[in-house]
Amino acid sequence: MSRRQDPFDLDITPELIIRAYRAGIFPMSEDAEDEDLFWVSPELRGIIPLDGFRLSTSLRKAIRKSGFVVKVDTDFAAVIEACATVGADRDTTWINHTIRAVYGQLFQRGIAHTVEVWDGDDLVGGLYGLAIGGAFFGESMFHRRTNASKMAMAHLVARLNAGGFVLLDTQFLTDHLESLGGIEIPREDYEERLAAALLVPGDWHAIDRV
Repeated sequence: MSRRQDPFDLDITPELIIRAYRAGIFPMSEDAEDEDLFWVSPELRGIIPLDGFRLSTSLRKAIRKSGFVVKVDTDFAAVIEACATVGADRDTTWINHTIRAVYGQLFQRGIAHTVEVWDGDDLVGGLYGLAIGGAFFGESMFHRRTNASKMAMAHLVARLNAGGFVLLDTQFLTDHLESLGGIEIPREDYEERLAAALLVPGDWHAIDRV
């Protein structure tokens, strides 16, 4: 992972975050209590090819039988809180107060989005990220029930394909993401794909009009 000093030397604002993502850079903090951010540009970038996402047949059946309901953009605060909570699936978090605040502003502007998985009134899984042009930058995901995060990712991929998106950036590649079709590509390759994706007018809401 390559870390960069703040290349902008400005206060962290929604506009700055958008500029950073368009340049292939994203912010992180050391932990939730650290007020500082550093900028990251991994030498190997994680992506999920939108034509390469995979769920096993048995997993698809399990998700259909779960009774879970997928919603989008209804409770950003709850999703980012869940993603920032230390638990069985993570022992630390890079989501600090600054990130919560500025991404909350991006959500209000319709740039940050959530995919939420609900079991009745309980939020049991989900993810959030940014949609800019034809690229979706996945930030974090969580689950409180088996397969809930995979269901969120499956919906995300379907939504992005319906909306004409061409790039799903996962920042890093985990075993979980690799099992869903995630791959790593060199930074130079990523930057080329990003430049092309930013020229595409992705439509987050296209699937809702089908």
